[in-house]
Amino acid sequence: MIATEQRAPGAPPPEDFVPLIVPEIRGNEWAYVKECLDTNWVSSVGSYVERFERMVAERAGAKFAVATTNGTAALHIALLLAGVEQDDEVLVSSLTFIAPANTIRYVGAWPVFIDAEPSYWQIDPQRIADFLERDCVWRNGALIRKATGRRVRAILPVHILGHPADLDAMQQIADRYALPVIEDATEGLGAQYRNRSLGGIGDVGCFSFNGNKIITTGGGGMLVTNRQDWAERARYLTTQAKDDPIEYVHGTVGYNYRLTNLLAAMGCAQMENLDAYIEAKRRIAARYREALGCIPGITTPSEAEWATSTHWMYTIRIDECQTGIDARALLRALHAKKIQTRPLWQPMHLSPAHSTNQHLPCPVAEALHGSALSLPCSVGLKGADQDRVINAIRGIIETHAA
Repeated sequence: MIATEQRAPGAPPPEDFVPLIVPEIRGNEWAYVKECLDTNWVSSVGSYVERFERMVAERAGAKFAVATTNGTAALHIALLLAGVEQDDEVLVSSLTFIAPANTIRYVGAWPVFIDAEPSYWQIDPQRIADFLERDCVWRNGALIRKATGRRVRAILPVHILGHPADLDAMQQIADRYALPVIEDATEGLGAQYRNRSLGGIGDVGCFSFNGNKIITTGGGGMLVTNRQDWAERARYLTTQAKDDPIEYVHGTVGYNYRLTNLLAAMGCAQMENLDAYIEAKRRIAARYREALGCIPGITTPSEAEWATSTHWMYTIRIDECQTGIDARALLRALHAKKIQTRPLWQPMHLSPAHSTNQHLPCPVAEALHGSALSLPCSVGLKGADQDRVINAIRGIIETHAA
């Protein structure tokens, strides 16, 4: 376990501490939230909910959006919209936060974890194609995984770290096998794939607005789609599937997944600054790339010619043979200098929470997990603090590589 600085719960970090990533509050948040409080529109009905939905839908290039309590709720509903059922299987990124894998289990289905590709660290379309061609067969009109006898029902790519996955290649595969594509665009709000916005390219897209995302509502999420029937179904399911609001008649099992007007108000203010936030993220990334990319043993993230990354979480790779220090030791050394970093998530095929699955090999995800380190990259990161991170990394590596 990595040691952390001990302080009272809720206490602010020391002034000289450089956090990994924190929210940026610089616009109309106070005014919009105060309006909600002044007018008493604080629950899940209110003008800011509708406005926030319109703003995210427009940015994602989708016709419809449904606000949810968080990104996990959006993913849960998206799976139901895609027709995923008990004992189906869903192809999903292995290198991701656990939420997408968990939501697949919520609906009683099983994740099939797909490895990352080595260039941009996104889910590998070729491995998807290989799995479907080699390990699956059509039987009675359904695509069946030979090893389990289960129906393969959907593909759920996760755009990690702000860079798009190769959606055209994936969509060609999905069309060939009649599989819906559910984009987890949580980390890619504002990112571009071939001049199209993430979230609105697949059949349905999902976003999270947790405190560490590029925009935040504290909590909250969003589902976007170009299908009106799916949008209507999502709104129905997220509001407890209420058929008669007077008599409280419910046609099916629904969920209390609606976002509050208070949080949506904050989201509207944050969306007004999204372009400025992305510009700041890309500027921070360029400074890291210039300063660290020339150090032997450090690999900075690449950006595909067909992509515009938001660099949501700026992540480098450490080659221990060249630097004399591995990623975890560098993390501890930076922590001692009051600089917060973190490794990438444990790949899902290694997670104890999903150990009952039949796993495919994911060597790239495992290598990235062992060698990658995310650096401080808040939208409001000060130049002096970024220089401090850069100089600390240089100094530590010089000491160990000598």
